[in-house]
Amino acid sequence: MIETDVLIIGAGPAGLFTVFEAGLLKMRCHIIDALPQMGGQLSELYPKKPIFDIPGFPSVLAGELIDNLYEQIKQFEPGFTFNETAIHLLKLEENLFEVITDKGTKHRAKAVIIAGGLGSFEPKKPPIENISAFEEKGVSYFIKNPEEYAGKHVVIAGGGDSALDWTVHLAEIALSLTLIHRRNEFRGALDSVEKVKKLKQEGKINLITPAEVIAVEGDDRLRKIFVEKEGTIQPIETDYFIPLFGLVPKLGPLADWGLELEKNAVRVDNSTDFQTNIPGVYAVGDINTYPYKMKLILCGFHEAAIACQSIYQRLNPNKKFVLKYTTVSGIEGFDGTRKQAEKQVVATID
Repeated sequence: MIETDVLIIGAGPAGLFTVFEAGLLKMRCHIIDALPQMGGQLSELYPKKPIFDIPGFPSVLAGELIDNLYEQIKQFEPGFTFNETAIHLLKLEENLFEVITDKGTKHRAKAVIIAGGLGSFEPKKPPIENISAFEEKGVSYFIKNPEEYAGKHVVIAGGGDSALDWTVHLAEIALSLTLIHRRNEFRGALDSVEKVKKLKQEGKINLITPAEVIAVEGDDRLRKIFVEKEGTIQPIETDYFIPLFGLVPKLGPLADWGLELEKNAVRVDNSTDFQTNIPGVYAVGDINTYPYKMKLILCGFHEAAIACQSIYQRLNPNKKFVLKYTTVSGIEGFDGTRKQAEKQVVATID
């Protein structure tokens, strides 16, 4: 049983910043995310793409923004449950909720903030008839532990940032690596494209384009894939096949929690605190909807701040909270660290 003050579902930018706002109010947080790392779609889909509408940053890479957000919150010591999907939400009593994941992990919290971005992400799977038979037996849609592929034959399919970046990374440790894409053109960061091009020229990877994997074969695990290129089918023996075709956002189990939904989003009261129709459960970021909703990261930050203020008041109804600017009050982390502006001194000038 994991116990915390605020349970956050979703480790994207809005979810991470929620930890900061809760931490300022001395509330501890734990985050659940179905992906193997923090960052949500920023980390999974476009870590090297620039974002231009974050206040104070004329341009910041998506992955860099996530790194900065974690640096900002780590003094508040958030807990994380990765690779698990929140399945059940139970309200045990006033200000006490239990959330159970698909792996049976139980979490209890005084309040819940849903910051699931566009929902839970499910991988886009190639239309190969028996591919599900080899999932976790050589076929993977996420790379959770890169060292698993060291000294192995690996085939990656895809033409976006994830396929390019993992090709660059695994080429250094795999026994052999083949990248397959149905087009000659790749949609990814220019730097990544250039690195893959260089790896091909140096003979460190095998690049097959335009081509598609049309079949997989094996026994107790994957042994072989079949690639179609210009009408010719070529078998390739491999230990791993990793199709990286992106993710499909879905509300998933959230749809069965009794939340008021509208067009695949959770309806909240934006006139007060972004609370859902279930008292004590909030939704911030792209997952929520209300009149004039804008799916922007900066809006998620604002919503997280308001939601945390509301939770504090719910949990401390007789305690008056006075907002203090961090430039004045500083930031005191749960790990004992403290950040604050230099104190003014009184000095005489002769």
